[in-house]
Amino acid sequence: MRVVMAFVWGFLLMNMAVYVISAMTGGTYSFATASILGVVFTLVVILIGELGVPNKPANNHH
Repeated sequence: MRVVMAFVWGFLLMNMAVYVISAMTGGTYSFATASILGVVFTLVVILIGELGVPNKPANNHH
């Protein structure tokens, strides 16, 4: 379920970001380009989350 929600949020946030940036630069908004970027962005975030975060707690040496 968390992967599905990550795709939903990544899709929505990337479309919003592309819309705002294209409006600020005077360009045209492309739903297809924003959607592809959203999927790629979400896959990268999921991979970083799965591979980059260790499962072991840190040792506290006091």
